[in-house]
This record gives sequence, structure tokens and C-alpha cells, in this order.
Amino acid sequence: MTATDVLPDGFDFTDPDVNQAAIPHDAFRAARQHAPIQWVKQEPTWTTGFAPEGQAGYYAITRHEDVSAISKDSKNWSTAENGAIIRFPNEMAREMIEMQRVILINQDPPEHTQTRAIISRGFTPRSIAELEDTMVSRGKEIVEAAVARGTGNFVEEVAAELPLQAIADLIGVPQEDRHKLFDWSNQMLAGEDPDYAGNNDIAAAEILGYAMMLAADRKANPRDDLITKLIEAHKGERGLTDDEFGYFVILLAVAGNETTRNAISHGMNAFFDNPEQWEIWKRDRPATMVDEVVRWATPVSVFQRTALNDVVVSGHQFTKGERAALFYASANFDETVFEDPFTFNILRDPNPQLGFGGHGAHYCLGANLARQEIRVIFDAIADYAPDISKLADPSRLRHSWVNGLKDLQVKYA
Repeated sequence: MTATDVLPDGFDFTDPDVNQAAIPHDAFRAARQHAPIQWVKQEPTWTTGFAPEGQAGYYAITRHEDVSAISKDSKNWSTAENGAIIRFPNEMAREMIEMQRVILINQDPPEHTQTRAIISRGFTPRSIAELEDTMVSRGKEIVEAAVARGTGNFVEEVAAELPLQAIADLIGVPQEDRHKLFDWSNQMLAGEDPDYAGNNDIAAAEILGYAMMLAADRKANPRDDLITKLIEAHKGERGLTDDEFGYFVILLAVAGNETTRNAISHGMNAFFDNPEQWEIWKRDRPATMVDEVVRWATPVSVFQRTALNDVVVSGHQFTKGERAALFYASANFDETVFEDPFTFNILRDPNPQLGFGGHGAHYCLGANLARQEIRVIFDAIADYAPDISKLADPSRLRHSWVNGLKDLQVKYA
């Protein structure tokens, strides 16, 4: 089989209609086995704004080995050149792509190194550990409130709540404002899904304005919270600029809310489909559960890199300026790395999943927070809603790079 035989003509892994139906595991498997670095042609609408002008598509990187290698290679691969997002719901002007370099995931060293060092002030192991007691209490309250309702949408009532409340605690957002973050992040990511009303550009502007208000308040009234730590100079390091802080809040609302929400939602659905695993979790609470949930969910299906130089990866010659799509959703089911990858196994060990963005400079800064949230909420569900059951199959988000669920109807008790 040749590379051109692997995918049907016109097939694109980032097609939101493809991903709304299901992650295209059969196509990924064929690519891994026969053309692991596979050219995918795109419509011109989806390549507007990417440099150099006139790119007709991207190379799909589908094997774990290659995704990991490119993730670690900041010398030859860039997120700043074209950003990490591989496809936008609307045509994107070049200047808009360049403006997004203020966001951490769209920066290269040394800018990325400097910005990450500032943001890391709020994500130390100590600061995350300090949230534990509050998070456990909130997890209990969330699940008990759901049980009192009897039935409902697990995605909104349980999976979304703990990440939202944790973010509110972390950055000092009043708890009554947390659903503003929920709505804004939904609108920002849902430009491809007709079920969500709103404009993603307007939502981004609203969350930026809200972030600027928070920053202005902390400059006038410093507190012992993450916002103050990020905007003030510290030990010779500068603080974040207003623009940097605003886009950090956007990143936190999306990466810290949407991705963890989707991991929890997919994880719960996997437990429903594999009841023996739910029994293991209720009985033993293995520490390996979190990585398997993240692997299984892979909330971000793909980010892209752009070649800074002519470079060879697994025998394939890339030319400077070409785009490579790092498909974590394929790498996390690579048969050469994971035994029985399509079996949900919370005892899987080792589990070198790449669901936190691969390894290297762009490894998810909030991974420890996400791990804690996933563990805490499944502890709470096992303790206070152990007999939770599914009432209907979940409804999937229509999106090109987010593996999301919109609705999962359940009976809580």
C-alpha cells in the first residue's frame, strides 16, 4: 500500500464533521502502519494566514515516536511561526496569526522560556497542593448536588464544575463569575458547532476585557493570589504585560476548563462502557487511572508545528516552512507503544500518553492541576454516586481539534 492509498481523496483529519462523528481511529491506524508521515491536502479557506502563503495542506504525524520527537525539538520546529492551532472556523488574516504570539502555546524560545517562567509562579507543586482540601470539599458538594437532582447532563453539572471552581479559586475570580468563563470558553471554541450561539471573536474580546479588569484591580489592591503573582515583578523577573495576562486568562479558560472537562466526560463514558473498570476504581483507587483517562480522552486531538529548517524525521525530508500536525489522538493509540490500545485499562502501567501536549517545552503547564482535578472528581463520584449510570449516548462537539462532549445524560443514583 502506498501513501496515496491510505486516505480517501479529500479526507482531512481536521474536518469537524469527521470528528463530530468519532475520532477517525481506522484512518489513523492505516496511516500509522502504511504512511506515518502523510500529506493531507486542505481547502484554501483553511490555510489562509499560514506562512508561507499558498500552502496547500499539512503533514499528518501519526506515530507516537514521531509526535514525541517533534514535540521535543524546538530547534527545528516552531509554534510561533504559524501558531499551534491547525484550523480556524473562519478565514484568518496573517496579522491575526502573528498577534496570537502573545499566547504561551504560540511562542518559541527564548520568549516562551521567559513567559513560562513567569506563569510557573502560580503552578508550583506547593500551590497546587494547597488547593487539595478545598478541591475535595468542592468535589463532594458538586456530586451531592447532582445526586439531589436525580438525573441530568454530566458534562455541565459535574465534569465542568470542578475545573471552573478551581480556576476561580486559583486566579481569584468570584465564584459567581465562573459561569462567565464557561460560556466564553464555549463560544470561543464552538465556532464550528451550530448548537452553540455566539461569536468567538466577541467572546475573546469579552474575556480579555474581564481579564484587564482583574489585572487593574490587583495593581490597585494586591492580594496573595495568582493574578498578583503574575503581574508583579518577582526576584528580578518582570511580570506579565496586560496583553500577556489577558491572553493567559483565555488560555486558562480553554486549557484549564475545556480540556479537563472533556477528559472527565470521556472518562466517565469509558467507565460506563467498561463497568469492570468502574468496580476497580471504586474498590482500589489506582493512581494509574488519571493517565489512562487522559490517554483515552485525548482532549486536544492535534496541535501543529512549522519547520524552522530543512529537517529529516524518520526518513522524511521536511522543507523549511512546511506544517506538521502532531496528532496526539493517533499517538495515544499507537500499537507499537500501548498494548491493546483500544482497551480502557485504568491499571495500564507504564502509560506514556501524550495527552498533555507531548513532551518538551510545550508540555502542559497545568498538568498537575488537571491530574488533581480528575482524581478528586472521580473519587467524589465513587464515594457519593457509586451507582451512576448512563441514560443515553453522549453528544459530541463538532470541532476540528478538540475532542469534546456536549451532553452526557446520566442517572446519578
